[in-house]
Amino acid sequence: MISFECDYNNGAHPKVLQHLVETNGETTDTYGFDRFTESAKQKIRQACDSPDAAIYFLGGGTQTNDTVIDGMLRSYEAVITVETGHIAVHEAGAIEHTGHKVITLPSHDGRLDAAELEEWMLVYENDESRDHVAQPGMVYISLPTELGTLYTDSEIDSIYKVCAKHRLQLFIDGARLGYGIAASDGDITLPWLASHCDAFYIGGTKVGALCGEAVVFPRGNAPKGFFPLVKQHGALFAKGRLNGVQFDALFTVEDGTPLYLTIAQHAIDMARRMVALFHEKGLRMYIDSPTNQQFVILPNEQMHELEQKVQFTHWGPYDKDHFICRFVTSWATTEDDLLTLGRLLG
Repeated sequence: MISFECDYNNGAHPKVLQHLVETNGETTDTYGFDRFTESAKQKIRQACDSPDAAIYFLGGGTQTNDTVIDGMLRSYEAVITVETGHIAVHEAGAIEHTGHKVITLPSHDGRLDAAELEEWMLVYENDESRDHVAQPGMVYISLPTELGTLYTDSEIDSIYKVCAKHRLQLFIDGARLGYGIAASDGDITLPWLASHCDAFYIGGTKVGALCGEAVVFPRGNAPKGFFPLVKQHGALFAKGRLNGVQFDALFTVEDGTPLYLTIAQHAIDMARRMVALFHEKGLRMYIDSPTNQQFVILPNEQMHELEQKVQFTHWGPYDKDHFICRFVTSWATTEDDLLTLGRLLG
């Protein structure tokens, strides 16, 4: 059976795994105070053109969102996102569990509209009862979005300006950031992103690592006590080198490009070929996604036949006769996988 279920059901990219094996016998300091972690931080600072960045490595995406949001907000503050935002739908209420309300605004193919954010803030600021509700303190977006779509650089810039105007912090979920950058065709780069938000993270779990996310506070603006907060949230690895070694490999530059972005570009190339394959078979796409997540509309009968030999995500019904199915590519996707998929589609 071939798998297009997600981008984190394989092990590590071979070069990441090789670095883990090669360094396995070395004794290091713990909790991220090792030479590999420091090397990884320096490489990320260089890649982001942010020499003063404060960088922390956490275990997974939900831990990261939960810890960063809790750390950057005061106890009575809330976070704004879209109705389809990951923290609103796919994190089991983790953000609310820490005491922070998640305020949702309309989703436009997964994206937040800056004008609607501005309008919402004006209504809030002119509400005489505003002191009796959760106080908005942050805007959360993800790149790519939950639906595999992208913000343009101008869209993020507009959101960031609204945030600055209303004293909101902008936090960007980068669980699949590599794919977003690779698919943006140069509109968004790591240095550009670092200058247009208050915090973001570089996802490793879904982009070639066994696990791990790198949180970047680009101007050294990490909340006070962020390290012990990471520990409070159960997100601090005793063997911190595990993340350090992996990101040290992911941000090693080869032929002018970090391995991280090379991995992502491969997945984007495979996704584009997969979309062409769906079109060739006369199938419709649910949404126009330029990233490694592709949502295709399958007739129910064809979906049930295909699921016997292919792993994919059953996203939701399109109508009584069709289902929206998500197919995801990764570093492990091969040309043979696509050829097999083509044969099975008939």
